[in-house]
Amino acid sequence: MKSILITGGAGFIGSHLCDALISNNKITVIDNLSLGRMNNIEHLLDNKNFKFIKADILSDMLDTIFAEGNFDTVIHLAANSDIAVSHDNPKVDKDHTFMTTYQVLEMMKKYKTKEIVFSSTSAIYGDTADVLHENYGPLQPASHYGAGKLASEAFISSFVENYGIQAWIVRFPNVVGERATHGVIFDFIKKLNKNNNELEVLGDGEQYKPYLYVKDLVEAILFVWENSSEMLNIYNLGVNSRTKVKDIAALVIEEMKLDATIKYTGGNRGWIGDVPEFNYDLTKVNMLGWKANNTSNEAVRKAIQYILTLDF
Repeated sequence: MKSILITGGAGFIGSHLCDALISNNKITVIDNLSLGRMNNIEHLLDNKNFKFIKADILSDMLDTIFAEGNFDTVIHLAANSDIAVSHDNPKVDKDHTFMTTYQVLEMMKKYKTKEIVFSSTSAIYGDTADVLHENYGPLQPASHYGAGKLASEAFISSFVENYGIQAWIVRFPNVVGERATHGVIFDFIKKLNKNNNELEVLGDGEQYKPYLYVKDLVEAILFVWENSSEMLNIYNLGVNSRTKVKDIAALVIEEMKLDATIKYTGGNRGWIGDVPEFNYDLTKVNMLGWKANNTSNEAVRKAIQYILTLDF
């Protein structure tokens, strides 16, 4: 049984990881609940192997948490996850995407925690139509979020080299499914709830990206962690299919049983920092032995059906 700290563990992806790990591990979650939700983890609160701490990673409490936790592994998910928000305020990603990682690494060094699993992103690759493999470069992020994650990856690499920490860096595409709190599907449903007749879509609808179902992602993270053993392990995680924004719009309208028209604002991207198209090379993780169970379209449809059960 390992002692594992999950930062951002009350959030969308983190809470699913808690569910997957709780039966065989001792789990401590730190989350400031800026994006995380207590109802994501409330079913775990009575489990003797689960501990929740409401705290900010950038506060002094992190030192005490590490001092008392004696952690074997950190799964570091805490970050800003809304790219559009940090366009107006870059400090959001400097503090909450990069500095949170740096603080975690400092505590790992101080308390000799030897493993980190880090949630990175396709946004580190920047705006390119090239097929993206793990050694692709140069890396030129188009968003502050991507820049914060890339800077985090760089410091993880240097801490691996300098202090004998073992790291697994997993780069996600768009992730959808139960417990998500924002994203294009939410936006479309909210717009259609206000106006059943017309759906405004930012850009031209041709934005083309892979969407990964959250439970497939969690399975992939744990598979990579358990089955790769270099000191620094870097994997793209994704699905071998993609979905266009115009098809997401059509799926939402279909699942809501509406007869709405779609109005495009024009241009090839939804907002500044948006990457309109990317395509992962998943050879490395597929060769390791993992493939997603759901296609991109299947993941999107499951996410729509889940969101439509919510009251918002």
